[in-house]
Formats: sequence, structure tokens, C-alpha cells
Amino acid sequence: MFPRPLTPLAAPNGAEPLGRALRRAPLGRARAGLGGPPLLLPSMLMFAVIVASSGLLLMIERGILAEMKPLPLHPPNREDAVWRGTAPRPGRLSLDAGDSDLQVRQDVRNRTLRAVCGQPGMPRDPWDLPVGQRRTLLRHILVNDRYRFLYCYVPKVACSNWKRVLKVLAGVLDNVDVRLKMDHRSDLVFLADLRPDEIRYRLQHYFKFLFVRDPLERLLSAYRNKFGEIREYQQRYGADIVRRYRAGAGPSPAGDDVTFPEFLRYLVDEDPERMNEHWMPVYYLCQPCAVHYDFVGSYERLEADANQVLEWVRAPPHVRFPARQAWYRPASPESLHYHLCSAPRALLQDVLPKYILDFSLFAYPLPNVTREACHK
Repeated sequence: MFPRPLTPLAAPNGAEPLGRALRRAPLGRARAGLGGPPLLLPSMLMFAVIVASSGLLLMIERGILAEMKPLPLHPPNREDAVWRGTAPRPGRLSLDAGDSDLQVRQDVRNRTLRAVCGQPGMPRDPWDLPVGQRRTLLRHILVNDRYRFLYCYVPKVACSNWKRVLKVLAGVLDNVDVRLKMDHRSDLVFLADLRPDEIRYRLQHYFKFLFVRDPLERLLSAYRNKFGEIREYQQRYGADIVRRYRAGAGPSPAGDDVTFPEFLRYLVDEDPERMNEHWMPVYYLCQPCAVHYDFVGSYERLEADANQVLEWVRAPPHVRFPARQAWYRPASPESLHYHLCSAPRALLQDVLPKYILDFSLFAYPLPNVTREACHK
């Protein structure tokens, strides 16, 4: 049994509505006025999320969410599908009533989506967004007109393989196993390429989906890939990070030895709306309140969820989601645990608010970095 829609949380007397405050200022530290004390802007947002999800922090404290394995995030029933503005598709996955962990996480996600996206001033449509946010969104939604779907790609969540699938469906590639370097722009159609009326039609009538991943695991994956392997990122971002956050770095560091805490310090000082797409929060990339997605897939069960999407859009039987390459080693929970426990706790407390919507809306547990957990 799933919850009835919640009454939107009202802002305190005299307070600015939540959505307006989010659009007016980025998540991060700001000052209340000239010379005023620092304020953490998402504090009101976090309060709304915690209340809306019926005791999210209580569950974290009791270890319920911290011990959950990542689970699929499927629309649970007709009520939720109607709230998201779409009818259920044939072949819709159903919840196992005996899977209590899944029931808890789905309940948290549904309540949080309803409450947060239902706030006064929250975007209900891409044209409710500021120009910069709308531009980012439309540049991240890929279009397939033949099979009538929209896919919001999130870097470090198997987006290269999804782009490969789109090229096969468009007839550009023969199959998903063709060995070539992925061109992330050519032979792909983005919503940003279309006229406003064409965009509105597709948003209203096409199947819409995205895939998400544990926010910190995604950050670790981006850190390892971009600063450990990609020279362009080492020169463009790494060198600047070392100059800014490492004492005695010198004027021309190579940028190929950025530490994870240095990367986190850089994220603390960045405006989430202007981050590089590889570490920009999913909320800003895909705007799940402004776009009513029919399906949110999980990286943790990527192949099953991806092939379910292909079935829903009635892709040809020979088109399948690419298998993970044998040489690929994704960021593991153990590696993430090691990196988080090695970082200063105060630094994590500054980083987490920037990704609080990704944790909350997609029902990922906050990290357990207590002394006891880190010494296990």
C-alpha cells in the first residue's frame, strides 16, 4: 500500500517559498547580508525533505537506510504514474510485497517527490526554470522520434552506453558492440536542437526516463576517471585545484595528482548550477520537478532496468543494452567507504548539502562515516 499525496508543506510566516528560494540562490554557503553570519541555504529545504519523507533522518539513525542495498526506483502503481502525468506502460515492473526494504525506499521517494516538487514556486515545466537551468536541462535530454522517448543523460551513470544504444536505434551504428571512440554529440538529437513547440509536444507525449546513481559514488567515479586518466581535465581543472588548495603547490602544477579531499574542497566552493556536468547534481542536470519522468532507473541494477526500458519503448529484439566491459572497474562501495573515511568529516558536512536533493529525491542513504563505521 502506498501513501496518498501529501499536502504541500507551507513556508513559515514571512518566509520565501521553497521553489523561489532555490531558483534565486544556488545551494551552498551565502551571507545573510553585508557582514552577516554565514547561512546554509538548503537548511529549509532539508527540513522540508526530512518532514516529507516521514522520518528520513530517524531511519538513517536507526540504520535502516544505511544498511539497505541499492534498489530499483520504479513507478509503484497507477496513483504515482498519474501524479507524474503519464499512464502506466505495458510490462510495468511491480513491487514484491515481501521486499520490505524496497517498500520503505519507494515510500520515501514517493513522499519526497510529492512534497518537494509540490512546493509553491517549484518548477512544474521547463519554462518555469531560469534560462541557465533550462539550457542545461534541454542540452541533456536526448530525443528518439522513431520510438518516441526522451532520455536525460547523467555523466558517470552509463550515459556512453545509452548514447550507443540511441545511435543503433537511429541506424547510425550496426550494433552496440561496434568498437569506436564515442562521439558524444554527433548523430544525436537533443531537445535543445528543437523549437519550443516541438519540445513541448515531446515532453507531453514521449516516454521519459533517466538513470541515477549513489551521489558520492558518482563523484568518486568522476574523480578517478577525470583526474586519473584524462589529461584535458588534469590541465583544465586539476592544476587549478592544486593551486587553490595545496600549500606550496607552485604556479604551474601538473594537475595529475589531485587528492580526493582537494576535489571535495573544490566542490564546496563551486556553484552547483555552474559545475562541470560530470559532478553537477542530477537535480540540476535533469530537473525531476520540471520534467515528469515516467521511469527512474538505477545504476545498481543497470542491465535489468535498461532492458526493461528498451522493452517499454518497443525497441527491436536485437537491440540490447551493452554489457559492461571486462576491463572496467567501477567505483566500489568499499573504495567509496575508504575515500570518505579518509576525508575530514567537516568537509563532508559542507559537500553533502549540495547533493541533498539527489540523495532525497532518489532515495539514496546518506553515508555512514562514524568513527565506529570507519574503523571496521
